[in-house]
Amino acid sequence: MRRLSLATLDRVPHAARPGYDPAGVGVGIVHLGLGAFSRAHLAVHTDDALALDGGGWGIVGVSQRSRMVADQLTPQDGLYSVLERGRDRTGVRVIGSVREVLPAAHAWEASLARMADPRTRIVSLTVTEKGYRHDPAKGRLRSGDPELNADAQGRPPRTVIGRLSAGLDARRAADAGDVTVLCCDNLPGNGHLVRDLVCEFALWRDARTGGDLAGWIDRHVAFPSTMVDRITPATQPADRAEAARLLGLGDAGTVVTEPFSQWAIEDAFAAGRPAWERAGAIMTDDVTAYEVLKLRLLNGAHSTLAYLGALAGHEFIWQAVADPALAEVTRRLMAEDAAPTVAEPDGVDVDAYRDEVLDRFANPALGHAVDQVAMDGSQKLPQRLLDPARERLAAGADPVWISLAVAGWMRYVVERGPDLDDPMADELAGAVGAADDPRRIALALLRVESVFGADLAAAPVFAERVAEWLGQLTDRGAAATLRAAAGGAP
Repeated sequence: MRRLSLATLDRVPHAARPGYDPAGVGVGIVHLGLGAFSRAHLAVHTDDALALDGGGWGIVGVSQRSRMVADQLTPQDGLYSVLERGRDRTGVRVIGSVREVLPAAHAWEASLARMADPRTRIVSLTVTEKGYRHDPAKGRLRSGDPELNADAQGRPPRTVIGRLSAGLDARRAADAGDVTVLCCDNLPGNGHLVRDLVCEFALWRDARTGGDLAGWIDRHVAFPSTMVDRITPATQPADRAEAARLLGLGDAGTVVTEPFSQWAIEDAFAAGRPAWERAGAIMTDDVTAYEVLKLRLLNGAHSTLAYLGALAGHEFIWQAVADPALAEVTRRLMAEDAAPTVAEPDGVDVDAYRDEVLDRFANPALGHAVDQVAMDGSQKLPQRLLDPARERLAAGADPVWISLAVAGWMRYVVERGPDLDDPMADELAGAVGAADDPRRIALALLRVESVFGADLAAAPVFAERVAEWLGQLTDRGAAATLRAAAGGAP
């Protein structure tokens, strides 16, 4: 079978082709971290905006960790397919907005030149929470991180903050003009957080070089916040096979996702932007309400289903939602613990949103593995579960269901042991040590301040509730604990 490319694009069914000529699109966006999610979300919205409004907003994708995406897409001239799996139908479309892919580790000078090019007006990022190498409880870079420190000392950078800062410094040196840094990761106040992290790193560099990168960033770089939402499980061989059947061409870069997509963007750009609002994005002065709603209800529920679902023996999220006891626990977490801490965004009914979230998770066409959602929990818990827990405690409430979800994470950490996929795996294992009593394990993990801060271990209601749930999960198992919990609080 011939492979998807510009030369074979005319073989693709007309309805599945981009609504413009990809070869004629100039580049205006450099994207760091061109994984599946960015190709299912940012690149799709940009593809739609190019079809509707044109402009030089093609994307250069910089693959942060490996050559895999570059090897998949470069022979295809950046083209790839998005396979949308709904309950009753599967659709496919070819995306043309990615015009070049660079593996950063092997093409760093080219990546740097792209960021310093005056035609680049946006540098966007999807590198996951752990990619920022920060303390999620404090919102600061990890000062002892050896990779960050090596980057700050002037080696060719390997961290995303180091690469972004180097790109901005090259832009400053080239007098290339204002630029926008657009974070598309699940972080609270993501634009403001990334600004703080980049400026902190720039001050480290300035202390070594005597330069003024931090001051230049303050004057010339915008950091709008965003809320991104689209479920994107890992692509499987069967997904590529189905895309090839629908396209009539082979595609090594197929991305699988759901039909639903949402993007709220703070409309504060330094040098223009695509017409993303014509492609369905919500442009607003403040994304906070959208962001908090998504992080605490959708993402909080997702993590709950992942940890407790894994403990109960489920492989996929849709199977976890189909577990009546776990579904009921998740509904109550959203309704009783998370919903009271969120403001209702314009045009959003929170009750309907909760139902929609569970319906999306229940889509059996998406093989979203619980372990994929569960990875990097130390970076996700603070914004998804711990912040709403703090607000409920401050209001005099007992966050029963969040406590159960946190205990589920703790049990997951213990059960996975050395196989835990988390950037803090060694620190978490060190905190647990040789403890085998659930109460001691709970208190030891609650004292990991880079995850829980200093307050939650000292909150008796929360600490006792988490320890109690962890004891039940340990002694009775997840399935029995969930069945009992679904009938009421312990």
